Amino acid sequence: MKHQQLTPFPEGFLWGASTSAYQVEGAWNEDGKGPSVIDKASFSDSITDFTVTSDHYHRFQQDVALFAELGLKTYRFSIAWSRLFPQGSGELNAEGAAFYQRLIDELRKHEIEPLVTLYHFDLPWALQEKGGWSDPATIDAFEHFAKTAFELYGDRVNYWLTINEQNMMILKGDVIGTLPPGTPDPQKTLYQQNHHMMLAQAKAMIACHQMLPQAKIGPAPNISCVYPASPRPEDVLAANNFTSIRNWLYLDLACYGRYNAVAWSFMAEKGYLPTITDAEMAILREGKPDFIAFNYYASATVGAGLPADSDEEASRQLVDQQLAGIDESVYVGTENRYLKKNQFNWYIDPVGFRITAREIYDRYHLPLIVTENGLGAFDELVAGNKIYDDYRIAYLSEHIQQLQLAISDGVDLFGYCPWSAIDLVSTHQGIRKRYGFIYVNRDEHDLKDLARFKKKSFAWYQRVIRSNGQNLNGAVEY
Repeated sequence: MKHQQLTPFPEGFLWGASTSAYQVEGAWNEDGKGPSVIDKASFSDSITDFTVTSDHYHRFQQDVALFAELGLKTYRFSIAWSRLFPQGSGELNAEGAAFYQRLIDELRKHEIEPLVTLYHFDLPWALQEKGGWSDPATIDAFEHFAKTAFELYGDRVNYWLTINEQNMMILKGDVIGTLPPGTPDPQKTLYQQNHHMMLAQAKAMIACHQMLPQAKIGPAPNISCVYPASPRPEDVLAANNFTSIRNWLYLDLACYGRYNAVAWSFMAEKGYLPTITDAEMAILREGKPDFIAFNYYASATVGAGLPADSDEEASRQLVDQQLAGIDESVYVGTENRYLKKNQFNWYIDPVGFRITAREIYDRYHLPLIVTENGLGAFDELVAGNKIYDDYRIAYLSEHIQQLQLAISDGVDLFGYCPWSAIDLVSTHQGIRKRYGFIYVNRDEHDLKDLARFKKKSFAWYQRVIRSNGQNLNGAVEY
């Protein structure tokens, strides 16, 4: 659909940017914080660990001042569960709680709306040792953690996110840490974990509405439109299968309180069905979100089988990186010759962003906010402490244009928070894969001085925010 005149971004649109606690804070064992599954995970020796990251814990005032200079209307961050509860439950760690008090107060001082994620991959290790998300007790521990956060910060936080990319934790549980190596019947275990996470999320949403009637809360999955490899009916069916398993399983449960029929059929066929009760389904029906947050990086393309002329190895690498959870009897990831790729072999698909927003809104009719979208790259610091990341500007500009088209299509979108506000440690590529508007002066194993430098994209995004999304192109003063 082509519009003669585009609908402008709404007045009061929440232009923001995002981070997560384990990727940006550092201070992994300071002031009473307990270890998380991330702290205990094994990663390649060639990349940094998560002990210092960007040292945001000690430098948050400097960082927030830069966010204010950038013009952010909102800042999406997560609370490290094990910073509040080192054992996952039990006694509150007062020093950990005080850190987020200071951070939220600093944001409010600069008139930046806090957008708080309760859980971003970093389950407390003490809970993982007891079974993690396979243990129903973790549901109660999460509910208690969420209620504590609402009590501590609810007078200053109006927007809450429950669980970041729950679908990626299930589809790639062996990578992200929710599935210990050697777990018997791993897929069945993961879908049982998913059920427990959905219950925990529903209980958090119920508690938020009871405790903070003025606040709004929603899930934050990673959602991508899925293209069929060809018009062949079998390929279209494969894309429909993958869409249900990758996207709608999680959002149907969050928004409708019921399992997606295709995803349920898939789990039944494979022997992955979770154990559930009528009382649990009643809780899921009660836990209604106020909005949907979603993360988008690229679309996916799948078929019923690999095309005859395809590069099988390239297709399998693509599945490992972007699709996850391959099951060749249901769908097979394929190349998309119409899309370009970035340095990390991820597709770049701005139009898919518009399609994804339209599909979510058409299905659920809830307001949307984008909580991740960005370009990871090997940024180069040059003379004068400059970073000329025109490639990032081009990527974000194209995606924001498509967001405005989605708004013009009728999508109710109230915010955009690209990944990331500042350079942080990517889970599997370390600090070298940079996303931020602000450069952090360190490399994988040399912390240097951790100085902050504004990239060219900083000046560009500053202009975008000032113009409420209207000034995307043209020369940037830097």
